[in-house]
Amino acid sequence: MARAQTPFDPRLTPARPDLAAKHLEGQVTAARFADGRAYEVVAGRAPMRKTPAAAAEMLTEALAGERVTVYDVGEDGFAWGQLAADGYVGYVPAGALGPPGPAPTHRVTALRTHVLPAPSVRRPPLDSLPFGSRVAVVRTDGAFAVTAAGGFVPLAHLAPADSLQADPVAVAETFLGAPYLWGGKTVAGLDCSGLVQVALTACGIACPRDTDMQETALGRPLDTPIDLGALRRGDLVFWKGHVALVRDTATLLHANAHHMAVATEPIAAAVARIVASGGGAVTSVRRLA
Repeated sequence: MARAQTPFDPRLTPARPDLAAKHLEGQVTAARFADGRAYEVVAGRAPMRKTPAAAAEMLTEALAGERVTVYDVGEDGFAWGQLAADGYVGYVPAGALGPPGPAPTHRVTALRTHVLPAPSVRRPPLDSLPFGSRVAVVRTDGAFAVTAAGGFVPLAHLAPADSLQADPVAVAETFLGAPYLWGGKTVAGLDCSGLVQVALTACGIACPRDTDMQETALGRPLDTPIDLGALRRGDLVFWKGHVALVRDTATLLHANAHHMAVATEPIAAAVARIVASGGGAVTSVRRLA
């Protein structure tokens, strides 16, 4: 997904007419300025919405263990703030946030795992944690990690927080078949830039949230005119408002509304289909290394 940027990109600027972050004083106009308070996402995932309403557009998702700077909590039950990881600004359900806990020690490597109330697979789960979530583990109990919050998570679904995966494409391939969801970042649903962000983050590559940001910030552009025959695994192919990962010299991988899923597609066929559907030509190809 893509949205037009301004000198102060509203996606990344905690400023409203009535309230803005204290560090923006003198740079933006607002009725008042305030220092934010640090919170942590304590739910498995928390939608970040454009406005404080459950039916509002989902801009992105914050995953368990992410930190959020909150500037306002409304009577509507939504907290307005900024994600620490990628700087995105929006409204998150206040009930999904809590005081910051200990620094995460592990990250979730399964597409989804469960938090259990006891070290038994027969107990109903308290919550689910998507791939990329982070937890603070205080001890182990048999085959389970015990989190600082007191939940039990299968050790087999965790890796040390500082461990990295080597191949973003391999990460993205694990999501094949996951449904398309605007703003999504989990196996329950992803959009094109969400898939890229999740895959690159797992490999230790800092990645912005939206396609226009990614096209500007990631890697280096290949020479134009673009030679589709010269693409290699891991290249990022951009259209206006869309991005795909090159899987090999013949195919790419992307979350897309045509298949309504994360899918593979021949490169030439995808390029022709997107042009025919009005999506335009490829705008750039960027190589990460």
